[in-house]
Formats: sequence, structure tokens, C-alpha cells
Amino acid sequence: MIYGTGIDLTDINRVFKVQAHLPKFAVRILTAKELAAYQQLTGRRASEYLAGRFSAKESYSKAYGTGLGNRLGFQDIEILDEPSGKPVVSRQPFAGQAHVSISHTEQFVMTQVILEQKG
Repeated sequence: MIYGTGIDLTDINRVFKVQAHLPKFAVRILTAKELAAYQQLTGRRASEYLAGRFSAKESYSKAYGTGLGNRLGFQDIEILDEPSGKPVVSRQPFAGQAHVSISHTEQFVMTQVILEQKG
């Protein structure tokens, strides 16, 4: 049964500019494992990755119903890639299953998260 769904659209260049001015932005958004993956990337791909994780965590917070803030933070959600490249929510506060999709254009990243509970 669907518990919640959330979508987000983020401007990749906006995230790039924030990271350029606030180098600790990535550390605030990404878990240690996500940060390790991010640090292996360069150029446009690094910007897409950071914007994608930011957007996916925004989508997750909408599906969860709390938004990001006191009850749910960026570090509470971890999204890693399978060897095939498919993003998977590997850590989360929700007891059920989380499905995530991340898609890029040249300018934007769009994400969707669906939270599914049994019963």
C-alpha cells in the first residue's frame, strides 16, 4: 500500500553555485558513503550527483510527510547506486520500502520517491 509519494525538481547549476560558495554543502547533504561516491566524480557528473541526491532527499521528505527539518534531516536518508547504476534508498527512517527515481536533463534533475508499507 502506498504511504506517500513525493517529487522534486532542482536546477543543477543552482546546486553547483551553492557548492562553489559553500564547500561544506556536500558534507551537509551527503552521508559518508554518498560523499565517497561524489568525490570520485568530476565536472558535470559531480554536479548532477549532488543535485540528484539533494532532490531525492527533498522528494523523500515530501513522501514521508514531514519535509526536511527537525524531524528528518539529510543525513537520515542515504541513496546509493547499485552496480547497474540504479539508485536505491539504503538508509531511511521509514519502516517500509522506498522506491526512488532520479532523472537529469542538461539543466534540471527531477526525482520521485514512493514510500510503500505492507498491509
